[in-house]
Amino acid sequence: MGPPVEVRQSSGSMLDEAKAASDTIFRALRKTRMASSDPFPAPGINQDTPERRELIALRQALLRVHKSLLDMERRDYEREHGHVQVGELFRLVVDHPQFAWLHNISEFVVRIDETLDGKEPVTALDASNALSIARKMFVPTESGDLFQKKYFDAIQQDPAIVMEHAEVARLFSSAPAGPEAP
Repeated sequence: MGPPVEVRQSSGSMLDEAKAASDTIFRALRKTRMASSDPFPAPGINQDTPERRELIALRQALLRVHKSLLDMERRDYEREHGHVQVGELFRLVVDHPQFAWLHNISEFVVRIDETLDGKEPVTALDASNALSIARKMFVPTESGDLFQKKYFDAIQQDPAIVMEHAEVARLFSSAPAGPEAP
């Protein structure tokens, strides 16, 4: 057993320092995972195939779009309700109707993660299907489904989202068109 840990009861600066350190570590981990050439290194046959690289590129693009959309929704929410802490933001993202439309992206990224982390190698059909779904999902239009309408509105109001959408569109144009989903 080590020496006792000193607990300060002062002006909360220790708590603030701990939160700041935690935020710094979380951001570093997130950047490392997002920037990694392979967020799910797998031994053997599932490593470094063109299909796997396509899924990783799609995943990274979706995460960047999701972050920009989340930042926009947070700003809108805070304009109306005041500043929110990270823990409260997490609760809002999960439970508040204003953020619900972003769940589609989160669920899609989880599906990609499961494919990348799977025991079976990523197939051309896996990559093609994921890109096909993303192409249909990320069509900003006033007359589409709820996600497409909200995405259209977001592109109209936030230049950061325009930039991320351009990256997603570039990814779509560089990948071969996939099979038509039913």
